[in-house]
Amino acid sequence: MKLNFKNRIAFYYLIATSAVSVLAFGFIYFIVQKTVYESLDQDLTFEANKHLLEIAVEGDTIYFTHKKEWEEIEHKEVQINPVFLQLMGLDGQVMDKSPNLKEDHLDMQQQVSLGHHYDTRLNNRPIRQVHIGIQKEGQLKGYIVAAVPLEASIMVLSNLMKTLLILFPVSIWVLFLISRYLAGKSIAPIASIISTTNSITKNNLAERVPLPNNKDELFELSTSINGLLDRIGAALEREKQFTSDASHELRTPLAALRGTLEVLVRKKRNIEDYEEKIYDSLQEVDRMSKIVEQLLFLARNDLNQAIKGQGKVAIAVLVDEILGRYQSQIRQKKISISLTSDQSGDFLVPYYYGNLMLDNLINNAIKYSHDRGKIDIKLQYVAGQCHCYIKDEGIGIREEDLPVIFNPFFRSQPLEHKEVNGNGLGLSIVKKAAEAIQAKIDVHSKFGKGTWVHLVFE
Repeated sequence: MKLNFKNRIAFYYLIATSAVSVLAFGFIYFIVQKTVYESLDQDLTFEANKHLLEIAVEGDTIYFTHKKEWEEIEHKEVQINPVFLQLMGLDGQVMDKSPNLKEDHLDMQQQVSLGHHYDTRLNNRPIRQVHIGIQKEGQLKGYIVAAVPLEASIMVLSNLMKTLLILFPVSIWVLFLISRYLAGKSIAPIASIISTTNSITKNNLAERVPLPNNKDELFELSTSINGLLDRIGAALEREKQFTSDASHELRTPLAALRGTLEVLVRKKRNIEDYEEKIYDSLQEVDRMSKIVEQLLFLARNDLNQAIKGQGKVAIAVLVDEILGRYQSQIRQKKISISLTSDQSGDFLVPYYYGNLMLDNLINNAIKYSHDRGKIDIKLQYVAGQCHCYIKDEGIGIREEDLPVIFNPFFRSQPLEHKEVNGNGLGLSIVKKAAEAIQAKIDVHSKFGKGTWVHLVFE
């Protein structure tokens, strides 16, 4: 059964209401039935006990002492709810009975306990009956049987049952219409959400879902959708900026490569000229390859794919390996390197991501250090975590640039330091690599005095 959202809400509410109504109506009928029978039983017990005082026992004979008065009352008054009385011996023989029984007699069910009420029939009419023992000098002499007609009570219960059976579907149908109307009113904001989201396109991300007046689940849904649109918009802007920056970064080496090749083909040159220009071209190709590799890393969706099959390495060994790669630059700038480590030197980190992070950070520290500068690398093991500190005494970063240093292609004061090669992707890669292995990175810097990086591996 395919129902829209509004009708589904009403239908589910209808099912729940129907179940509750069935229980409620059944409870009502049960209470009324119990009340009717309890009232009849109380009246029967009262009449039986009352007429015990109007019984005479002579030997084996039991009879009513006020029978003539009952006959006179019966002739003068019409009994609406008559009480039938009958006296019976121990063997079940009828000894006396009330005048209203006439030729009929009550059948006593001796298997029923004394004082227990039960349903039976009198001349094919339903009656409620009870029998009580007649005692004389501590001996049981017989029984008094009392009964009242059940027709009126059965009619009341039957009418109640019919009323409930008619009222049930009517009330359920009315409740369905009401719940459907209320459901429509309740989900009206959803129609607004659908209309707004349908009108939003890639070129129209500024529009937002109107927030409902009540701060309920629909308000939270609208807020979440608006937040999602904000994030999508920001992501698209970053994508546009990233594409623009990537195009710009790749255009520069391509232009240099084209210019070099054009110079080569203008006229014949000696071998040395060709070798020099080819070497310059290869440098530009290497530069483009590195940019492309970094861009692919930043654009990779499945971060875990990069370290499948990669092992782990002690962090001290990894730092030492990276420092070995940059020995020529370190010697050229006459930089002093200080590496201190406690037991954290044996802490294992994923080789792929650990290498990416530490290589970029150490490379930055070397590139931006002054000649004869100093770089301190410190490894500490604290509370199950490995803390790595990399501190240089280089040019530093301006305070206003610190919040955006992890943005792709961002470089602080690039025009003031043209001699430092870079494309602004290093710290972006470090940030993404840290997120991949749940590492933490914190960067502090003071312009003109150096930069301090704190890495935490778990």
